[in-house]
Amino acid sequence: MPSARPQPVFVLTRPQMGENIGAAARAMWNFGLDRMRIVAPRDGWPNPAASAMASGAGRLLDEAAVHDDLAGAVGDCSFVLATTARVRDLTKPVYSPERAMRIAAGRIAAGERVAVLFGPERAGLENADIVRANAIVSVPVNPQFASLNLAQCVLLTAYEWQRQSAPVTHERSDPGGDGWASALEIEKLARHYEDRLEEAGFFFPERKAASMKLNLRNLWSRMRLTRADVRMLHGIMRQMVRWKMRGGGG
Repeated sequence: MPSARPQPVFVLTRPQMGENIGAAARAMWNFGLDRMRIVAPRDGWPNPAASAMASGAGRLLDEAAVHDDLAGAVGDCSFVLATTARVRDLTKPVYSPERAMRIAAGRIAAGERVAVLFGPERAGLENADIVRANAIVSVPVNPQFASLNLAQCVLLTAYEWQRQSAPVTHERSDPGGDGWASALEIEKLARHYEDRLEEAGFFFPERKAASMKLNLRNLWSRMRLTRADVRMLHGIMRQMVRWKMRGGGG
């Protein structure tokens, strides 16, 4: 059963290869989309090659609605987007995938049903398909090689849907189970190194010692250390001191 999450319907129009249908299902499910409709698949339906390629997204294929024509596939939708990389002699709004999914998210939030059309692998959607759409989605690809694989196009559109419909974490740093080191733990580490390096005569000449210590402190503050990092750095210094005391280094 499809999930309750509001989302657009992805309509694969006359897909030719089962493998591409399966790959499209995987791409959809990567981003939590599970409402697929298939129009007149060339090799019939169900398709064993699609099931094999879908892997963990096979449920989408089991629940996919199969239609004989595009009119039936989008009949219950109030807003339809058609993906194409080719210039068309049709007067329609042309959106980037990002803009298209932002508009789709707004319409779905308002209670509308939105469909996104994807064409067959050989040549994409025909003009007779696109006239049923309210707007065109055009990917800014290399004009000398504008063809996108069906699953690639589905993946790109699904990703843009995810960006518009759910919070995206643009950067993350995981400190692990121990968590980040506190300011006090960093202070103790800095003092440990300063004391041992002082004993080793590192801060030389004396007129530069204060500046060298400031630079060392600045080094610690630039490093995002975890508690495990701090323990390891303490351990390194302790072991070096023990090694020297045992006569290491001649």
